[in-house]
Amino acid sequence: MTVSLRAPARLSCLALALALAGCATTAPGPVTIQLVAMNDFHGNLEPSRYTPVNPDGSKAEPIRAGGIEAVAAALQAWRKQDKDLLFVSAGDLVGASPAMSSLWADEPTIEAMNMLGLRVSAVGNHEFDAGRKELLRQQHGGCDSPRPDKACQMRKDYRGAQFTYLAGNVIDSATGKPFIPAFKIEQVKGIKVGLVGVVLQDTRSVVMASGIAGLEFGDEAAAINRAIPEMRRQGADVIVALVHEGGTTKENPMTPGCSQLTGPVVDIVRKLDPAIRLVISGHTHMGYLCSIEGRTVTQAASYGHLLTRIEMTVQKGVGHVGDIKVENVLMKGGDHPADAKMAAFVAQVKESSRAALGRPIARVAAAPVLRKLNPAGEAPLGNLIADAGLAATRKLGAQIGFMNEGGIRKDLEAGPDKVVSFGQAQEVLPFGNTLVVMDLSGAQIRKLLEQQWARPAAATPSRLQVSEGLRYQWDEKRPPGQRVGAITLDGAALEDSKIYRVVANNFLTEGGDNYPEFVKGANRVDTGVPILDAFIDYLRSIEGQGEAQPSFAAGARVIKAD
Repeated sequence: MTVSLRAPARLSCLALALALAGCATTAPGPVTIQLVAMNDFHGNLEPSRYTPVNPDGSKAEPIRAGGIEAVAAALQAWRKQDKDLLFVSAGDLVGASPAMSSLWADEPTIEAMNMLGLRVSAVGNHEFDAGRKELLRQQHGGCDSPRPDKACQMRKDYRGAQFTYLAGNVIDSATGKPFIPAFKIEQVKGIKVGLVGVVLQDTRSVVMASGIAGLEFGDEAAAINRAIPEMRRQGADVIVALVHEGGTTKENPMTPGCSQLTGPVVDIVRKLDPAIRLVISGHTHMGYLCSIEGRTVTQAASYGHLLTRIEMTVQKGVGHVGDIKVENVLMKGGDHPADAKMAAFVAQVKESSRAALGRPIARVAAAPVLRKLNPAGEAPLGNLIADAGLAATRKLGAQIGFMNEGGIRKDLEAGPDKVVSFGQAQEVLPFGNTLVVMDLSGAQIRKLLEQQWARPAAATPSRLQVSEGLRYQWDEKRPPGQRVGAITLDGAALEDSKIYRVVANNFLTEGGDNYPEFVKGANRVDTGVPILDAFIDYLRSIEGQGEAQPSFAAGARVIKAD
């Protein structure tokens, strides 16, 4: 009797071959993915003034840059290199927008972003400018808006954003759940990219309180870290944080590896889970390509002047991120072949807006009128706007006008004949705020002025602009709460116990920009008068004053001690 060993031998060889094959099997090789990021576009569909930085750090001559057509042309060219390019935003796509967008409730900007293939955007504070209801309408579409005179006026079937707004740290206090999604997972070349978004925790201080009633803004890093386990459960190979909070640095915005970044985003980054290697930031309108404790942190200036190109090497399935390469690229018209569809869209919006935007307002003696502050914290344009608010409400007893620096978005430009158009005036004051008149004592006004220096650590610097007739001195060397010296109104010393009638925009009077003393004002009257209307009326009233017109020039109202 013969015993055959051939069949078992064949099985053993097969088993060995399969085992060896299993041993040879490894995770797929690294994959390179491309991202492009923007932030703080603010509805700037057209190019605007930008000052580039030379390689040596010096400032070059200002140019016109940004605008949606330059962005579209660049993305079109880059997608020819990589069709899977992922376009994302770190917030403030809309809000504080020029008239060509804001006239139509920012719907043209949302539509343009749809055309660009934007996938996600962190919510910025300016997305709340018209309130939570309007933000949800911008996301989902429809015409039920708190701005019925603007919504669905260009296109009757506004369909909303095709991208997803993210805000992991914005909680609906009624439900205890996120107001909108915290994250979204996009698949790129087989890699699942988890994108988590947050807005600055201090949003309440820079948005009208009535627009965010019922919402709570939590710690940014905690919200990002809280979302990571669920993103991992859904298969995310890599996680990218979109943070609408930023910092500042004097380093060149085009040079990778900056190491001198300061500001709130630095603390946020240091508290993040080690899984996050890339943070795309916004809010401070700075350009930078920085490194913080081994993480890459970027920001692309504002208004579409720059885009950040990002190349990441990712190991699928193991969550390993290799090299991250970043560059900020200047968006200048003509650098890439035009995107014909976007050019046609912009032409259509311009034509729809032309009559309203081009309407002449008034002739000024000199232009531009600048919003830049002098060392004392005073700006010609700030003085002009404070004067306008006061002039519009004197019949209601107003004696003093205030304007917040952050509410002034652009210099006041004019045409070659020094005639200001409606569009140019609206670019200065795009928010739609109204004027509110109230009573404050002299002691309260002093406290209000002191609050310019009593800022929370994360707050954006802000200086009050004051109307003609009010004068005060300050000395930063003095202790906090004692920096404001002599205050006079029309030459007479301000009396602590005396009541004065004050006017400011409704954002400030709700305590915006961290000025809580405004909330305590008595006998409040919301006039319903838009500050833009008051500004336009004032420009008309001073037209023809010739060289005497710039009585609002900086340097006469606020005096800084040497």
